[in-house]
Amino acid sequence: MKWINLALSALLVAAGPVFAQQHEHEGGKPPAPEHGPPPQHGPGEYHGNPHPPEQNRNYSDKPGHPNSPHVDNGKVWVGHDAGHGDAHYHLDHPYEHGHFEGGYGPSHRWRLGGGGPGRFWFNGWYWSVAPWELGYADGWLWDSDDVIIYDDPDHPGWYLAYNVRLGTYVHVQYMG
Repeated sequence: MKWINLALSALLVAAGPVFAQQHEHEGGKPPAPEHGPPPQHGPGEYHGNPHPPEQNRNYSDKPGHPNSPHVDNGKVWVGHDAGHGDAHYHLDHPYEHGHFEGGYGPSHRWRLGGGGPGRFWFNGWYWSVAPWELGYADGWLWDSDDVIIYDDPDHPGWYLAYNVRLGTYVHVQYMG
């Protein structure tokens, strides 16, 4: 009987880390919401009636969806509907700091290396979130989230940074 107690004790000690890890999250990150896989490609050119800019726009298209630009089921880019003529995205010198050539789409995930929405980086490349979209990046972890970069077909000089953990995106400018 003594050996059974010893064996059970050894089993519990060995299994302890498994139970402890069950509630941990990678890098201390909160769990990712159920938003589906990352998009296989960026949005297409917008051909509908442009959505006029609003200060308090609601992006929560369905219950449980974030109130920020996001991608539904890896396919529908909710909020990418400003069209070509939106003055917010006009740049006098598009690609002033060059074109990003690190790779686009889900096969190129980049781990944020630090900074904040005004200036952040990964892999030695620097970026800046569009000033009017700073609030949409509030929950981003600037030193550990993974992002995927997509080209913005409607606004020359702008890219879309998709946060893999949150399923949301913001317009970003490549700073070199």
